[in-house]
Amino acid sequence: MAGKNRQASGTPATAVLTRDGTDFTVHTYDHDPSAASYGREAADLMGVEPERVFKTLVAEVDGTLTVAVVPVAGSLDLKALAGAVGGKKAAMADPAAVTRTTGYVLGGVSPLGQRKQLPTVIDETALLFDTVFCSAGKRGMEIELAPADLVRLTGAVTAAVGRAD
Repeated sequence: MAGKNRQASGTPATAVLTRDGTDFTVHTYDHDPSAASYGREAADLMGVEPERVFKTLVAEVDGTLTVAVVPVAGSLDLKALAGAVGGKKAAMADPAAVTRTTGYVLGGVSPLGQRKQLPTVIDETALLFDTVFCSAGKRGMEIELAPADLVRLTGAVTAAVGRAD
């Protein structure tokens, strides 16, 4: 990584990292609003293997909004997510509830700096890499950081919640 990034045009996610003194790098790219998959687009445009780029999804587990961070190379296993947080049933959250609760627009939801701290599960494959990428809080902007820092700052548990497509 290029060291600590102190960009003036930050997001709530980069503000969390800056306040904490966490080492991170911001990567930007020209986002195409017609892209079929924002995460795949990020991996392709940054030239990073999709297994290292993670998307932030919000599901409802037994009535509680819960964040899942999974590789863009696959999808979320809702049953595994429910199990990881001790729940029984999970379904994708209402998009309006996601925006209202996290403060981010869909396609730019970061696991960091959300309006309300939600239970978070990060797919355990993140721990296989020295650094991973996740949304910085807006489309066309990704944060690269150590997975241990992502887990620590989100208060996440790690579990096998991603599945290959």
